Amino acid sequence: MRRRIAILILSLVASTALLAQQSDVVVDYSKPQTYVIGGVRVTGNQFLDQSRILSIVGFKPGSSITLPSEDVAHKLAALMNQKYFRNVGFYIDSLSVAKDTVWLRVDVKERPRVSAWIYRGVKKSEQDDLKEKLNLKRGGELSEYVISSSTGVIKNYYKEKGFNNAKVNVITQEDSLVNNAVRVTFDVDRGKKVRVRTINYEGVEGIDKYKLDKSMKKTKDRSWYNFFNSKKFNEDEYPNDKNSLIETFNELGYRDAKIVKDSIYTIEEGRLGIDFKIDQGRKYYFRNITWTGNSVYTAETLNQVLKIAKGDVYDIVTLNQRLQGGKEGEQSVASLYRDYGYLFFNVTPVETTIVGDSVDVEIRLVEGKQATFNNVLISGNNITNERVIRRAVYTRPGFLYSQTDFERSIRELGTMTNFDAEKIVEQGTGWNLIPDPINNTVDISYNVEEKSNSQLELSGGWGARTFVGTIGINFSNFSTRNFFRKEAWRPVPLGDNQTLAFRYQTNGRYYRALSASFVEPWLFGKKPTSLSISAYYTRQTNSYMGMYGYGYGYGYGYGYGGNYPFYDDSKSMDVAGVNIGLGSRLKWPDNYFTMYHSLGWQMYKLKDWYKYYVFTDGTYNNLHYTFSLSRQSIDQQIYPRIGSDLTFSVQLTPPYSLIRGKNLDYKSMSDQDHYRWLEYNKWTFSGRNYVRIWKDLVLMTAAHFGYLGYYNRNWGYSPFEGFLVGGDGMSGYNTYGNEVISLRGYEDYSLTPYINNAYAGNVYDKFTVELRYPVILKPQSTIFALAFLEGGNCWSDIKDFNPFQIKRSAGVGLRVFLSVVGMLGVDWGYGFDGPAGERSQFHFTIGQQF
Repeated sequence: MRRRIAILILSLVASTALLAQQSDVVVDYSKPQTYVIGGVRVTGNQFLDQSRILSIVGFKPGSSITLPSEDVAHKLAALMNQKYFRNVGFYIDSLSVAKDTVWLRVDVKERPRVSAWIYRGVKKSEQDDLKEKLNLKRGGELSEYVISSSTGVIKNYYKEKGFNNAKVNVITQEDSLVNNAVRVTFDVDRGKKVRVRTINYEGVEGIDKYKLDKSMKKTKDRSWYNFFNSKKFNEDEYPNDKNSLIETFNELGYRDAKIVKDSIYTIEEGRLGIDFKIDQGRKYYFRNITWTGNSVYTAETLNQVLKIAKGDVYDIVTLNQRLQGGKEGEQSVASLYRDYGYLFFNVTPVETTIVGDSVDVEIRLVEGKQATFNNVLISGNNITNERVIRRAVYTRPGFLYSQTDFERSIRELGTMTNFDAEKIVEQGTGWNLIPDPINNTVDISYNVEEKSNSQLELSGGWGARTFVGTIGINFSNFSTRNFFRKEAWRPVPLGDNQTLAFRYQTNGRYYRALSASFVEPWLFGKKPTSLSISAYYTRQTNSYMGMYGYGYGYGYGYGYGGNYPFYDDSKSMDVAGVNIGLGSRLKWPDNYFTMYHSLGWQMYKLKDWYKYYVFTDGTYNNLHYTFSLSRQSIDQQIYPRIGSDLTFSVQLTPPYSLIRGKNLDYKSMSDQDHYRWLEYNKWTFSGRNYVRIWKDLVLMTAAHFGYLGYYNRNWGYSPFEGFLVGGDGMSGYNTYGNEVISLRGYEDYSLTPYINNAYAGNVYDKFTVELRYPVILKPQSTIFALAFLEGGNCWSDIKDFNPFQIKRSAGVGLRVFLSVVGMLGVDWGYGFDGPAGERSQFHFTIGQQF
């Protein structure tokens, strides 16, 4: 380093001496002398301001300077290191008469500026990606560093895409229109994509090639089971895959396995072969497992968690997973301790004895002291009140640390639709743990990101041969507490996670529906007891825009030869109802369970009405109590990856027929007297399970069952509250009095028995297998594609029920969730058991999730 500085000083001295002689300034450079700087000027600068250059070198009038000196050399070197200049000259313009004051000049030659960055041999989409990665600006200076670093970024970009042999030629041309400017062209030759054709293993016995290939996540060959995997060769991931390969041998008991040699060779242009030479070694087994340092749990308890017995294959990978954790949903020794406050717990397995093919392992524990939560910090909630978040999390200051409570808190925040569920699970951005081993405490911070989840629905849908318009608004973070605070209306008071919704549907005189609902998830503030209130009213009439005035079999229109409006409200059905419910979270069997009770009343008023029911006139009442038990453990609401959602419910009316007596002749009664007060018992079950298969690829399986029963066979099945099975789950409008069940690939209600000119669906089942993969996962929008298999059926009597007699379908679909609208869905389904010519069905909905 000193030698380099000395050379620089000598060069500066020689240069200055020459220029001094040219300026008729005589300076004796063999003897360093200190001068006072009388002035400094900069020449040659076009883009950079003089004051900025002088601030870098630090030459100020009035200050002293020694020439020559290392200090001057360092300052000029610092100026060159700014990468703005191709050359820097240092000059003495003049000396005072007394030769104690010096006037200096710094002459710079700036690097050329880039007037245009051009990409050749690059696709438009790739060009956009490269511009984002390189972040090169017009007007920036050009240097060797910029060229080399940009070339490296471009090569790495194509290497990630499998173009390992990509070449980049950088061409610079002077810009004839701009002074001291150049046009830079990155001429890219991607070459052929490099893919792995074959992978071979030498020295392996008793292990299938499929198992070894599967262990490598990024390095795949053309075997049939890798059909859906990329075959491109990823040089950066290759070392990790080699480690994974050895781990697979370790899992099978080959603790000494190693890769003796691996060869990567070219079969033809763009195609590689990989040969591994493996020293497999002998297979080992566990013999004696002992525990030391454990005082909280006995060795017997720890062995139950470890699940490894004498004689088991010596699987190092599984041993570490069951000690340290890492396998989703599986308990480990570490989680056992950390759920009891032992955050600073440590465990180390040590091989103590190896005899033949048997290994003795001593597992050494350092339990440490129990840790407690100290500060629980919450940030990012600029709309939601902090107390709403604090009541949702399970981590409280002063409580013992619990890994399960911490993970449950993350899940609860993820299922709250107010926040970005993807961000909250990420360490560093969504949460942070700050342990303090000295004081045995831990601080935790939750950094939530608010997202808009109130929804405005302005939609149109086609169903039941009519167009229906909908307007609705749903405030999912409403606050009644702030209702009377003027400043809280932005545009409505928000922040308490309450739900307030209004919805209106109509297609003119034929159909109108109005509904309102309110949900308070924490009624008393301290316990998760929810209150829900809803009210609704619908009216359907015989008015219809029908072909030739035809209106579902009744009446004829006003003319012939086209579509004519058929306005007639002499036939109608009015439905009104209210419902109030209370729900509470349970502690047993676990705190994922919730119990819900509700009481509701519905009134049906029919006036010469011909649809759905076996009678046409009368007023009918439905007073019912509903009990439901549900367990929800999904990780988030919009795109769940793990967990399940199970619900069992029973809906009961008073047994009026038992109160009236057993000897009544219901057949001789009028419909009005018979069904004035409805009686039934309705049993339903719905279950969904989500399993992450690979990354964000999710398998959803679901099963549904419903049965509408009776207390008295003579009274019979209720004409209301049955099931309408088939189609997209929407009729285009709400139909109270029946539960609409989707089954894609079939027309609406087409699987529902139709008896005596009325639907009679009293029993149904439905099974779904759905494979989902996300396209976009963002706070304001989520898009995922799906493929499904579905089957189900509907029966009029429980005696005919056969769970294996199902109508099958398959298809594909797309879901788009927008925070301001809700879920949009489009599906194509093929009903294998539908009528010929009607087996292909498209289903499109707005604001409805299948």
